[in-house]
Amino acid sequence: MGGPLAGYRIIELAGIGPGPFCGMMLSDMGAEVIRVDRISPNSAASKDVLARNRRSIGVDLKRSEGVETVLRLVETADGLFEGFRPGVTERLGLGPEDCFARNPKLIYGRMTGWGQEGPMAQAAGHDINYIGLAGALHAIGRAGEKPVPPLNLVGDFGGGGMYLAFGMVCGLLEAQKSGQGQVVDAAMVDGAASLMAMFFSMAAGGAFKDQRGTNLLDTGAHFYDTYETKDGGHICVGSIEPQFYALLVEKSGVDPERFGRQMDAGLWPDYKAELAAVFRQKSRDEWCEIMEGTDVCFAPVLSIFEAPGHPHNQARETFVQVDGVTQPAPAPRFSRTEPTIAGSARPPGADTAAVLADCGFTADEVAALQSVGAVSAG
Repeated sequence: MGGPLAGYRIIELAGIGPGPFCGMMLSDMGAEVIRVDRISPNSAASKDVLARNRRSIGVDLKRSEGVETVLRLVETADGLFEGFRPGVTERLGLGPEDCFARNPKLIYGRMTGWGQEGPMAQAAGHDINYIGLAGALHAIGRAGEKPVPPLNLVGDFGGGGMYLAFGMVCGLLEAQKSGQGQVVDAAMVDGAASLMAMFFSMAAGGAFKDQRGTNLLDTGAHFYDTYETKDGGHICVGSIEPQFYALLVEKSGVDPERFGRQMDAGLWPDYKAELAAVFRQKSRDEWCEIMEGTDVCFAPVLSIFEAPGHPHNQARETFVQVDGVTQPAPAPRFSRTEPTIAGSARPPGADTAAVLADCGFTADEVAALQSVGAVSAG
């Protein structure tokens, strides 16, 4: 692969959610990410988009030979990341100090919900809990209604896997200068809080109220919301700036004098009710004909089944098909070192022998490890 991270080798101790997303991001950018899976009788390939672009080895980490196998891989790697609870890899013999003893320049990434320390560090949790504690979940939802979880985008992927990938790359860059490795402690509660930075600024300036659904960007404003159309579809508008708002008023056909007080929050509910009635008079496609591509700041609300077929997404190849599975293309894009998808998810352990050979294991050593069940037969 020829992406901007080509030449880097990263070990991924396989987990779920944000860890695999980090692995996908790094491997999409060209890094050689070796996924260490459990030895499993299930050798079938999956359609897991998060597991694309990397080879898999099966290792029994409960066996000393399996642990030693991973430590030998660490000797050849630039980074390793794991997504277990704090202390688990230390008990396995694969904690930071164990790995630094083999490779002092290693960047050791740790993905957790609550972080490596603190009173909740050992508690179980999921995305919804981390964003709840970070102040993000409370702000998402409509006025007078309960908070709405935004899928698991803010905690697992935005605040978790993406921050871990960013931290890994930062660590790799710093290690080039210092020659020293370090630990990257990526906690989803920290990442979700970081994503809220702008709203903390707004709150400090008195421009953000604690009541959800009453603010500029949380469906409080009539010019920043979704609306149902005649055919049961939905459209979204984000006409914040005055010139864009004026165009919204023009294109929707409402009375410009009546809608002239854009930032009068006291009028927002009435404005919204009137706009809702207007948008229900035409189908989604009809509103697209009127508004799409203009400076209204408009888009149809597309499902994941519709989005790949939109002309803009098709022109940019925002979505691709790999082995029959439609999925997002690598992002961001680079003008010279173009990211690519080398392949879809590999069966767990399918590449064990080949990966170990590439990392310096002899055929006899691989056979010996397989004979005692330390690694899979792939």
